[in-house]
Amino acid sequence: MHILPHEMVLPFLFSFNDMHAEGADKMQRIEFWFEFASTYSYLAAMRADEVAHEHGIELIWKPFLLGAIFKKDLGYADSPFNRHEKKSDYMWRDIARLAQMRGLPPLTVPEPFPQNGLLAARIATALLDDERLPVFVRSVFRAEYQYGETISQSDVLFDILTQNGFDAPSLMKKAETNLVKTKLKELTDSADKNGIFGAPAFVTQDGELFWGDDRLETACLWAKRVSG
Repeated sequence: MHILPHEMVLPFLFSFNDMHAEGADKMQRIEFWFEFASTYSYLAAMRADEVAHEHGIELIWKPFLLGAIFKKDLGYADSPFNRHEKKSDYMWRDIARLAQMRGLPPLTVPEPFPQNGLLAARIATALLDDERLPVFVRSVFRAEYQYGETISQSDVLFDILTQNGFDAPSLMKKAETNLVKTKLKELTDSADKNGIFGAPAFVTQDGELFWGDDRLETACLWAKRVSG
């Protein structure tokens, strides 16, 4: 068994609890589109619930496959960082700096990069109606960027699910159903139609798109501005 990071569930369920609070029907929502192969999605996932909660925003977590959009728009599915050495060097240093500044463990560069996040994305899709989805997502990102695990391996994901209290056998089976596969494709198509070209991305209820971990606060402020 892989000894992987897990977390307590209740302290992180800001958006779920707020949905049931008085006046929550007026709360603005932001869609958080993430890709498991994305370094900046990792940074965003580790703080997105907390930032949204501080701004009184309900966060809707949305997995998608960025590689499919790259292939359609650019003709290749690889990370653009792998095609530009200077840009790649800067990105890894930037991720390491931000992780240190935010109190995260030292960055581990996964091998290979980008990782194949298809199965993880399918499991996340199977958890769309589960309030613990963010717990799973954060744990996958920790395994990938803090522990250097290969997240395409089913045993790694099985252990992540088990150690976080999920019914791993049931979810692994559900992730391979046509229903989940079709839903993930629909999510990816929806991301594409929303104009998403990178990850992470945030989409407000009025359709505004904000790209990048460093635009999370801006998206929240925009959503509050619209609601005001």
